[in-house]
Amino acid sequence: MIDHSAFDGPSAAAPECAEPGGRSIFDPQLLDRCISCGFCLPVCPTYKLTGQETSSPRGRITLMRALETGRLEPDDPTLAEEASFCLGCRACETVCPAGVQYGELLEQWRDHQWAGRRRPLIARLLMAVVSRTGLLKLQGLVRRYAKVRRAEPRPGVPDDATPRPAGETPSLMLGCVERGLYPQVSQAVLRLRPELAVPPNQGCCGALHAHNGDSAAGRELALKLGERLPGTIVTTAGGCAAHLAHHLGRDRVAELSDYLDRTGHRPSGEVRIGGRRARVTLQDSCHLRNGLGVTRPPRELIAAVADYVELPGAADCCGAAGTYSLLRPADSRAVLAPKTAAIEAANVDYIVALNPGCLRQLRQGLRRARSTVKAIHLAELLAMAANTTDDKKGNTTANSTRP
Repeated sequence: MIDHSAFDGPSAAAPECAEPGGRSIFDPQLLDRCISCGFCLPVCPTYKLTGQETSSPRGRITLMRALETGRLEPDDPTLAEEASFCLGCRACETVCPAGVQYGELLEQWRDHQWAGRRRPLIARLLMAVVSRTGLLKLQGLVRRYAKVRRAEPRPGVPDDATPRPAGETPSLMLGCVERGLYPQVSQAVLRLRPELAVPPNQGCCGALHAHNGDSAAGRELALKLGERLPGTIVTTAGGCAAHLAHHLGRDRVAELSDYLDRTGHRPSGEVRIGGRRARVTLQDSCHLRNGLGVTRPPRELIAAVADYVELPGAADCCGAAGTYSLLRPADSRAVLAPKTAAIEAANVDYIVALNPGCLRQLRQGLRRARSTVKAIHLAELLAMAANTTDDKKGNTTANSTRP
């Protein structure tokens, strides 16, 4: 363990800016923007856990400056610990009066800190797997994720599906992890919006690389995927949406709830349990909320088919954070613990996730707590409600029940 108290953290005084002739690890304009005001401390998950300055965005930026100027050597154990301990949730960006782009600074830090063999082994293995399109396609042999090579007239296209000229058909992106672990999510999306194409030979979007010390490869993969997927790229993962939007442009990319909102989608049916509307809450995707500012659409979509319950701390990270739950499982569970308690106290039937990593984290946490609350993806909830409508049209009764 690192002795955090040995670090003399910054005060609210003027920061020591990056010096000319530094190590050129960080963009000096990004590094100099922090004014050490401390507004970021209360929203930082790791600062909440430790109360230590080094484990806050302000403290970590001070460490970055010390690394850049040579006051700390690259092999300093505090640098290694804090570069890994940060969840990268970017909650600090939403409250920063100086507009510090902390997410980019963290990527630059890990590019240096985790170069080559210094990158955690688990991260290296995952990055190697998702970089190979053929390996991703193999998942389809045993996991039946959505497969539609191109959009064509099919029964069930919703009335609000906007006709588009040839070449502008929106594409559904298949997440690297999601297509293997949760193939039912992409299937549910196509039941909701059959007009979406699912082009073959989709690779990784690069978010995994960017968050694990190889932002150059992350950018290259994002651009390559942008070439392979025509039209608007619709993704069911908030983290992928933020990464792709950064490299391809905000207009080119839409997370599912954002896409449904943009196209005026009107959810049909409702989710009922025991003769009543289901009580449903939401866990925000950190990068979707903090990076793209998408908060209203998923809440309105849920409220259209169920009784929406706002979860205290819905904006707080659940501890999944990409590979974080694998690299630092104990810290990940510590971040999740208060959220699991809040979910139980909310007396809900379902909690909706907008990211496959969050979905996995919530399901594991609820299972450990022996909770009766079920975690599902937004696409699954909306498809469940629509199926109830379809059943009613067929003169059958089909209330939703929890497995």
